[in-house]
Amino acid sequence: MEEKTNLIKDLSIEEREEIFVDIARTLEDTAREALVEGNRQFAAVSTNMAEAIRVNADELAREDPENAERVLQEATAVILQFEAVHPYRMVSMAVH
Repeated sequence: MEEKTNLIKDLSIEEREEIFVDIARTLEDTAREALVEGNRQFAAVSTNMAEAIRVNADELAREDPENAERVLQEATAVILQFEAVHPYRMVSMAVH
């Protein structure tokens, strides 16, 4: 973890903020897929986490890198949990 924290410290504030926006976007995508598949609880958790990260991206990028790393680890864990249960991404989200 220390190595990852050092990598976060080496990034500029703009780069850190971009990482948080990207992870929020990925969380929103997984939430959308979970909702289409009928997993409302996972979709709600993922959406709420994405919104919290997006709203606080600037503060997370500027504040303590260790806390920023924890947030990234939690978000990554949620995404990986979804991918473990759903290893194949949906081609279309059309509902008929």
